[in-house]
Amino acid sequence: MFSNGTLPDARELERRFAVLDPEAYNRAACERYAGLIAEIEQLKRERRALILAHNYQRPEIFEVADFVGDSLELARRARETGNAEVIVFCGVHFMAETAKVLNPERTVLLPDLHAGCSLADSVTAEALADRKAELGALYPDLKVVCYVNCTADVKAISDACCTSANALKVVEAIDSQHVLFVPDRNLADYVQSHTRKTILSWDGNCYVHHQITPSEIGRVKSAVPGIQVLAHPECRKDVLALADAVLSTSAMVRYAQQSDADKFLVVTECGLSDRLLTEVPTKRFFKACKLCRFMKMITLEGTRDALRDLRYEITLPAGVLAGARQALERMLELGG
Repeated sequence: MFSNGTLPDARELERRFAVLDPEAYNRAACERYAGLIAEIEQLKRERRALILAHNYQRPEIFEVADFVGDSLELARRARETGNAEVIVFCGVHFMAETAKVLNPERTVLLPDLHAGCSLADSVTAEALADRKAELGALYPDLKVVCYVNCTADVKAISDACCTSANALKVVEAIDSQHVLFVPDRNLADYVQSHTRKTILSWDGNCYVHHQITPSEIGRVKSAVPGIQVLAHPECRKDVLALADAVLSTSAMVRYAQQSDADKFLVVTECGLSDRLLTEVPTKRFFKACKLCRFMKMITLEGTRDALRDLRYEITLPAGVLAGARQALERMLELGG
């Protein structure tokens, strides 16, 4: 709302929240970053490198990425690196760890070691081990399903990983009635609403998604009749209740491509709107815009430096590599 309490009209709301004109946006980005992009492409050839990028990255990162996707797609793609000798992961730390777990013989680089994750930081292997022991005494069939947004040592003591795209499938397929789900409480609540199994949740959340409120969604729906609301399951229950579809980030892209609707409110980290802008330029996308400060730490300059200097290599102990790989492979087996 405006400061006087009135609701902005559709034109004002579009000015504030709609994605910019795609042609002008892409043209400006190309002109600004052309030299740096060319330098990175040359280094990729010299290093025999592959660049993987998450949907929440800066839009200019998409220009040098060999593959852009959500956590599930990136996990699959990390297993299919061909003859690449180096993987540069444009995402956050736990994602680069996942690439290393699936490619222990390859060099995996993260352009900025400060690119962490508040959700991943909400659970440690030590705390999870204590909770497993406590709940295991009450529920002998207990299994641990960890959201991929956690560290490799947490994955290593979990029975299976999952992503937002396959969390329900993994939980339904795992051989237990009682599931300890870590670390995202909102995603755990979403899964619980769709299964008869008992979900015991960890008290963590993604600060980006958790701070999005129903009032923000409501004012856009009121001002833009017919808009479709696409929400990520890391959002709060009261936000998901207002959504037309609850989807992973890549599923949002497919939904927008295939839907007859032409206006969408994208309720997730607003970097996804940059991908939608380039891939579905004939439709309009509005942002419930929240930035992830960690994802935005990855820059073209940092990506260039990582390739040039082979800096910020991800390394993991052998035991963690083996345990985390087992949990990730179990995810791909159970979750499709």
